[in-house]
Amino acid sequence: MSLEIKNLRVSYGQTRALDGVSCVVETGELFFILGPSGCGKSTLLRTVAGYIEEFEGEIKIDGQSLKGVAPHLRDFGMVFQNYALFPHLTAAENVAFGLEARKVAAAELSQRVREALDLVGLSGLAERRPGELSGGQQQRVALARALVIRPRLLLLDEPLSNLDAKLRWEMREEIRRIHKQTQITTLYVTHDQKEALALAGRLAILNEGRLNALGKPRDLYQHPPTRFSAAFLGEINALAGKVLAGGKVATACGEIEVPHSLPVGAPIAVFCRPESVHVSLETDGLPPESFQPLAGSARVVSGAFCGGYTLYEISLPGEVRWRVSRPDHGSALAEGALVKVAVDGRALAVLE
Repeated sequence: MSLEIKNLRVSYGQTRALDGVSCVVETGELFFILGPSGCGKSTLLRTVAGYIEEFEGEIKIDGQSLKGVAPHLRDFGMVFQNYALFPHLTAAENVAFGLEARKVAAAELSQRVREALDLVGLSGLAERRPGELSGGQQQRVALARALVIRPRLLLLDEPLSNLDAKLRWEMREEIRRIHKQTQITTLYVTHDQKEALALAGRLAILNEGRLNALGKPRDLYQHPPTRFSAAFLGEINALAGKVLAGGKVATACGEIEVPHSLPVGAPIAVFCRPESVHVSLETDGLPPESFQPLAGSARVVSGAFCGGYTLYEISLPGEVRWRVSRPDHGSALAEGALVKVAVDGRALAVLE
């Protein structure tokens, strides 16, 4: 089932929550809506689900308009942020709720509930109530309840936000496995960049109710179309510059070669990610192959040990601050140390 959203606008009084959003979720796709709090992503999901009836634009499923179609008639499965489980019902009874509303025969209902609980790894916990389950298990029950109705479209509203870091990782892998197994068209809303980068087939980034970027995670991370999408998907290190002839850019740290199609003299921002920067002491040798050295020295401002790497903040000429991810080999760069900086030319990109 494919979902088409065209020129969608939603307002709350004088506030425009969505302002002309358009995208297509292909059949069987795991599609993410990503953005900061208040950008309109949950409004978009609730509008698709049918909980917001007043909107401009079009929402279609396999070419059929959803305008005026009640939520319970859309055959969409939804997992809410707080799971919305019935505390007095067992896991099996929670999962069966949607089938009972559809008046599915008892024998088929029982079989489908067992299959759904088995799919999410809860076959042995069918008789437990939500209060007897962990947060991760409750999330699985909510997912099974959405899947058991065999939905045309699965809607996930920040489903992992209430879990700790370890459980989030485990549930990400579970969602990946379940989607691969079921191939249900899925619209997934989150503000977590790591979730989106790890799971999405494609993702849309919203900002202030508008579509800011759309594409595959790797493409958007490496070649973001806007400054906002570049910064929202991860740390960026930027240098202001001006376009020179021959594919070079003049910056406060010397001339840098970077692919672009802008005219000579145009103002430009060259940027890279922290993991694409190499820092070394003045006494060390040359940087790795493919790295472009920057002119002048930088100074280490601070360092934060993060396990397998240390995240440094360095000050470049012109008092430009960068963050650098450096593998930890048992030694650290001292605060105040002068270092040489080089950037992987393959990871450089430009923003107007």
